[in-house]
Amino acid sequence: MQEFRRLGWSPSGLVVQPPGGETLVNFETNFFTGNDRTQQRVVTLLGYRVVIEAEPVEYRWVFGDGETATTSSPGAAYPGLDVTHSYGAAERFAPRVDTVYRGRYRVDGGAWQTITEPLTVPGEAVGLTAIEADPVLVSQTGYR
Repeated sequence: MQEFRRLGWSPSGLVVQPPGGETLVNFETNFFTGNDRTQQRVVTLLGYRVVIEAEPVEYRWVFGDGETATTSSPGAAYPGLDVTHSYGAAERFAPRVDTVYRGRYRVDGGAWQTITEPLTVPGEAVGLTAIEADPVLVSQTGYR
């Protein structure tokens, strides 16, 4: 169904933990999105009221370093750690999450019809810098 593609379904917003746009090299960085609910749009086609639904069924995590992962889960906030990735180098990355929607529609309150072709909506990339942290021993002068 052509309308399914043209309706402008929302891209998934990517949340990265730790927050603030920085993570550590060789540290499990957590990713998730809040886009886990079915979205609905109502349009009129040839005088008929058509309800179209898009259900997120798959998430394609693009970590920005050439690595990807695919899940049926939108990930989870800490301490869930459902979708994690470790960066091996200190540099800037642009991770994103693409969402695959399964669609269905009904005309004038009739039976639901499945839209056979899924729709992938690319997510917007966020800036993330992996940095190195070197442990440093600190003297505790003045300790009594």
